[in-house]
Amino acid sequence: MNGIDSKAVLSMVSNQQQFVHSGNTKSIEFRIQQLQRLKAGIQQNEALITEALNNDLHKSPFEAYATEIGYVYDSLSHCIKHLRQWAKPKRVRTPMIHFGSRSYIYPEPYGSVLIVGPFNYPFMLVLDPLIGAISAGNAAIVKPSEYTPHVSAAITKLLRDLFEESYVAVVEGGKEVTSSLIHAPVDLIFFTGSTQVGKIVMKAAAENLVPVVLELGGKSPCIVDRTVDLDLAVQRIVWGKFLNNGQTCVAPDYLLVHKDIKQAFLTKMKEKVVAFYGTNPQLSGDYGRIVNESHWDRLSELLNESTTVIGGTGDRNDLYFAPTIMDGVTWNDKIMEEEIFGPILPVLEYDDLDDVIRKINSRPKPLALYLFTDNKLTETQVIEQVTFGGGCINDTMLHLVSPYLPFGGVGSSGMGAYHGRHSFETFSHMKSVLKKSTRINLSLIFPPSTDKKLKLLKKFMK
Repeated sequence: MNGIDSKAVLSMVSNQQQFVHSGNTKSIEFRIQQLQRLKAGIQQNEALITEALNNDLHKSPFEAYATEIGYVYDSLSHCIKHLRQWAKPKRVRTPMIHFGSRSYIYPEPYGSVLIVGPFNYPFMLVLDPLIGAISAGNAAIVKPSEYTPHVSAAITKLLRDLFEESYVAVVEGGKEVTSSLIHAPVDLIFFTGSTQVGKIVMKAAAENLVPVVLELGGKSPCIVDRTVDLDLAVQRIVWGKFLNNGQTCVAPDYLLVHKDIKQAFLTKMKEKVVAFYGTNPQLSGDYGRIVNESHWDRLSELLNESTTVIGGTGDRNDLYFAPTIMDGVTWNDKIMEEEIFGPILPVLEYDDLDDVIRKINSRPKPLALYLFTDNKLTETQVIEQVTFGGGCINDTMLHLVSPYLPFGGVGSSGMGAYHGRHSFETFSHMKSVLKKSTRINLSLIFPPSTDKKLKLLKKFMK
């Protein structure tokens, strides 16, 4: 459906809620069948999806599979394997005061959930939440990013061929369509995008008391201390920063490098950029493109020739923006104000880790943090003293791809988490039930109260 008005949205939501309430999605077998069906559909459309990712973001077949299609396959396989166990009602302990009772938690679907996807990983960041929604027994309305029209069209074809609109619907369009959707009385909104738009989504959801999961972003720091293996650190940081042309919510946003190794570090970074992408990255099949001219212009305004030591060039017509590193950057520079979300990496030097921690903690809580160190005390200090959504020690980005780790932000970098079992739980309402025996009936709680009852109550509740 291209474009949609508020009346049509209400009808769509109502139909999906009725479909879930009818019990169609309660069967675990049904959910697994839909996940298997989705996986088969992706396999049949893999070439189309790969081509779409190349058309919109210049992703190579390798990057398209590694960061989008293959990740979705892995997520599907994991959920199919474990869903029966996740969905079982769980018996939990019952306090002695409730003697004669048993306590249970029943996972149940919310109903009709809305998934609003971003442009940077336009396939994976729509399909992975959808996997969680289906696993939990929901119906879903999917809104792909209008900034990646080829991927949006591929997702639309895929899902419309597989599912009825009363179960999984796809809506394409721009801001007006998104506005209609987020103001609808859906049962949960899952949004991935910028912090600024996340605030708009949350405000709209509040009008209908709709719960939200916000996967946002922020300035994710990367600290490099003087104990590291420089070659290894540079390799992993350059890969993490310039993958997908820097358009990754958990990419290292800025580097904090110890002053004793900074110059050697910069030299090795220059070498590694050439090793990865050649002397002219514009010709590399492994180097992507900025999503559109507006974002290209935004990035170009962040450049400062006096601090640029690598890159700083581009081709607006080709949406090419060179891998760029800026040295001599301070905390007060313009590039340190907002998330960069592109292939520009500012480098700050430090000599006092305590000061670095204070600086990071004085800013909005980051979605990710990366620390390169061989010092266990440094590792412990950073993990214990800095709040962030998730991160890595001696690597970048890879915490994102483990189905056993919850992925999500904190504070202005987001709320809620998903991946693997955490996706199932995010899209499930955990219904609490206490079942009391009819054979045992303690009169302790019933009037009239007596001193003896109070004494006994205090014995149990203290």
